[in-house]
Amino acid sequence: MARHYVRELVYGANDGIITTFAVVAGVAGGSLPLHVVLIIGAANLFADGMSMAAGNYLAIRSHESVLQTQGLPEEEASPLRHAAATFLAFVVAGIVPLAPYMIASWPAGRFVSSIGLTFLGMFGIGASRALIADVRWWRAGFEMLGLGAVVAALAYGSGTLVAAIVG
Repeated sequence: MARHYVRELVYGANDGIITTFAVVAGVAGGSLPLHVVLIIGAANLFADGMSMAAGNYLAIRSHESVLQTQGLPEEEASPLRHAAATFLAFVVAGIVPLAPYMIASWPAGRFVSSIGLTFLGMFGIGASRALIADVRWWRAGFEMLGLGAVVAALAYGSGTLVAAIVG
């Protein structure tokens, strides 16, 4: 079952953890208060997750329409399930970077904790591909971690830059 949805699970989880962390990193780079991280993070989590799900649904429906026009057989009968898998993977993975900000009793160092949890999560999501695909777990883990770290650094840097310009 997971193999059928692997594209959606990896894509949704990857984008969920990276874009949510990008929001956290951008807010931290801008030295904004805790409640801003939570507001923007939650808005990103649900709006971007739904946007990705809708985009996946429409892409599958469009592909199926083209196949039908060409007289080719249907490839995917349930685009709604694929959209749901994308959304769920996005939200579940996207909560990881927000966890230190969501727990009131979290010890000091929320941003550093978010970095650690996010990088661990990215590595884990990448490595988990080895459970259903013929990939080396460590290579897949480092691939996702490396790409995510680049995005995180860009988000933090852009938050810092914009804060310096407008602040």
